[in-house]
Amino acid sequence: MVVVVGKMASNVEAPESWYLALLGFAEHFRTSSPPKIRLCVHCLQAVFQFKPPQRVEARTHLQLGSVLYHHTKNSELARSHLEKAWFISQQIPQFEDVKFEAASLLSELYCQQVPNLVDSAKPLLRKAIQISQQTPYWHCRLLFQLAQLHTLEKDLVSACDLLGVGAEYARVVGSEYTRALFLLSKGMLLLMERKLGEVHPLLTLCGTIVENWQGNPIQKESLRVFFLVLQVTHYLDAGQVKSVKPCLKQLQQCIQTISTLHDDEILPSNPADLFHWLPKEHMCVLVYLVTVMHSMQAGYLEKAQKYTDKALMQLEKLKMLDSSPILSTFQVILLEHIIMCRLVTGHKATALQEISQVCQLCQQSPRLFTNHAAQLHTLLGLYCISVNCMDNAEAQFTAALRVSDLTTHQELWAFIVTNLASVYIREGNRHQELYSLLERINPDHNFPVSSHCLRAAAFYIRGLLSFFQGRYNEAKRFLRETLKMSNAEDLNRLTACSLVLLGHIFYVLGNHRESNNMVVPAMQLASKIPDMSVQLWSSALLKDLNKALGNTIDAHEAAQMHQNFSQQLLQDHIAACSLPEHNLISWTDGPPPGQFQAQNGPTTSLASLL
Repeated sequence: MVVVVGKMASNVEAPESWYLALLGFAEHFRTSSPPKIRLCVHCLQAVFQFKPPQRVEARTHLQLGSVLYHHTKNSELARSHLEKAWFISQQIPQFEDVKFEAASLLSELYCQQVPNLVDSAKPLLRKAIQISQQTPYWHCRLLFQLAQLHTLEKDLVSACDLLGVGAEYARVVGSEYTRALFLLSKGMLLLMERKLGEVHPLLTLCGTIVENWQGNPIQKESLRVFFLVLQVTHYLDAGQVKSVKPCLKQLQQCIQTISTLHDDEILPSNPADLFHWLPKEHMCVLVYLVTVMHSMQAGYLEKAQKYTDKALMQLEKLKMLDSSPILSTFQVILLEHIIMCRLVTGHKATALQEISQVCQLCQQSPRLFTNHAAQLHTLLGLYCISVNCMDNAEAQFTAALRVSDLTTHQELWAFIVTNLASVYIREGNRHQELYSLLERINPDHNFPVSSHCLRAAAFYIRGLLSFFQGRYNEAKRFLRETLKMSNAEDLNRLTACSLVLLGHIFYVLGNHRESNNMVVPAMQLASKIPDMSVQLWSSALLKDLNKALGNTIDAHEAAQMHQNFSQQLLQDHIAACSLPEHNLISWTDGPPPGQFQAQNGPTTSLASLL
């Protein structure tokens, strides 16, 4: 999404006293608390009774269209006024502000209508872009707007082309700041397209421009935040959790700097520089979000929960004053990550209620649901695994694959397939489907994504399958590969899972010392994360190991730990399955249900939690 916002004051040319009076009344009613929109509209409509000159007529149509669009549901009347403003203003020389604001707002309205009129918006914007080349601010703003429209339609090639045109135009008119905004926006889309060969030189160029640009301190720091967010996202997409740490630290320092700067409204001398990327408060939430993403991948779940809580509190405050759709997007992404945290830390009931919260947010925005339906089904699939509803887990992951967009969500696709494979392994009777999936995520040959983390997880899945099939030497090879990769990038959760499974293999083979060498660090790491399932598994193994080694006291202590973990998981399991939201596990098609029937009690057992 291209989230560049333009800001520019428009000049009012109003010579007649009657016009000034009506305009003053209209503004008074518009800014009243609460706004008196009907009276505001009446005042503006009264302007036409005076047979005003063309400039006043066009501007009044724009003002009426804007008020109706932003404050009422009468989109047809708003559209009529904006179309008139656009038509009339094209016949008036030196009337750029009204002309291009009408074009911008009208194209936005076209896209909001049901059914939307995107095919009307595109030629309108193209014409406005064509005739605005002598007006740098509007030319850049309209290019951003058309690029954003193509992005929302998932036509990333056209969007990238437009951003490239914008970057070159900004260079020609001497705006290195806006050139950097165009290039960084293009870099974001190239990352979405996984065109990594083009991303590296582009980010290098952007880094040079950002460091060399001397201007408004807040604008400079916001460029640095944009640049560093792209770098951090690039590393995290590649699963390089350790390598990203220096960039993440720079990003956190940068947001601290920006929070100390004052928002001095010093208008740049170059009109092409009249843009900002995101408000300061939005940038703070974004930095919290990427910190949560990093903490999740690294397995620092308590840290992830802390930053999520901070970000969600900030979002609640912002949403009271700001209806920007990007805030809901941030909220959904944060909830998606905290839900995965809860499932790992043994808080399934809370996770389920937060899944329901995501459903409610998606019900309020069809676009949000379209963009997050696959993630929602994936989260439900993970929840189903945690409560041992394997048939429902399979149905949820299958639904997620059906609605996911493989062109821009290849990592999500690989994540879903990996988890679906784990379901088939546990079910033990889906050999054909399992082998078909494993061929598509073979970590030894043509792995479909560049993510270090997902490739390590694919080795783990191979090791898990070999363990269940009794091919222990093969399992050890896969798991050692997982350990090597997870240690290289501090993927703590994968490390803990691999260690405990290796410990289990050595225990089955009768090598109790080696098993102990694996299970003890697995338990320590799982406690640090904390990962409740690995703690349960490790404590069960430690109980049996210490009994076999004759360590009676240690065996008793491990048995007590296992009992405590079992009780915690059982209580949480019963609480989750008793919630009315548990019925979400049956939803696999269409929009998420709004109402849930209460459960009589848990419908699943803890039999296979080990």
